Amino acid sequence: MNSFQQVALIGPTASGKTSLAVKVAKHMDAYILSLDSLSIYKEIDIVSAKPTKEEQEGIIHFGIDVIYPNENFDVSTFINLYHKVYRQCIDNKKNLVIVGGTSFYLKMLIDGISSLPKISQSTYEKTSLALQELEDTYAFLYKLDKLYMSNISSQDTYRIEKVLNIYFETSLTPTTYFKQNAPVPTIYDPMPIYQIEWDRNTLRKRIALRTKLMVNDGLIDEVCLLEKKYTRKPNAMKAIGIKETLAFLDGVYNKQILLEKITTNTARLAKRQTTFNNSQFERVIKGSVGELERILLF
Repeated sequence: MNSFQQVALIGPTASGKTSLAVKVAKHMDAYILSLDSLSIYKEIDIVSAKPTKEEQEGIIHFGIDVIYPNENFDVSTFINLYHKVYRQCIDNKKNLVIVGGTSFYLKMLIDGISSLPKISQSTYEKTSLALQELEDTYAFLYKLDKLYMSNISSQDTYRIEKVLNIYFETSLTPTTYFKQNAPVPTIYDPMPIYQIEWDRNTLRKRIALRTKLMVNDGLIDEVCLLEKKYTRKPNAMKAIGIKETLAFLDGVYNKQILLEKITTNTARLAKRQTTFNNSQFERVIKGSVGELERILLF
């Protein structure tokens, strides 16, 4: 299939990416690959705002309902998923629409990530022992490689474990290791990127409305079930919409404050997403939903 085409659609949360992606996929005869840090989880449906079967309109979506909330994932999960989807696109003569608010994963698909060393059993054992003294281990790693560890929380056991594995296996600091193992891009061919833009006040109103609809659709019940099944320990339980609802269940907020907190924190996320998109991608085609629709469906 020499005519394979792929496009990326980015924008802040609640900007209308899902609906536009479905229209574009229909127009292009394409699959959709979702790059979203919450939609990837099974059972996190309302708070992730993942498209329902009706909203998917018969378009096959990848990157949705892949893992359970108590399972960890990182950018390599999406890279492996992209390879799988790409092969299916070629085999089935389909094009591809990549869409999502977590644009970091798109950036890594384009820029690439470094390969990791094969970890021996002895390294796993040393790492497991070190993690039992997390505070001391973090302090040791921070002193060893301040540049790298300054971007990792002292409580982020998942990423600390990866750093320990690299150090114990190679005797190299993460900064040195990644310098010696340059990242390899996953997407080589030029790929047009389209970015949805909204003025901040209008986007906040859209976020407030979506938050209200989420609560009306059963957000609180969903979080109750997630807590009962998975406890509050998994990283997924710290996501916006979940952490505020847990505080509501603890009696910290009433329902009105719950709505305000989710709206405010989501708006802050949207601002960070827009800042990231504006600074990390070049030659992006920007516009409103209507403007991009006219361009993409021409």
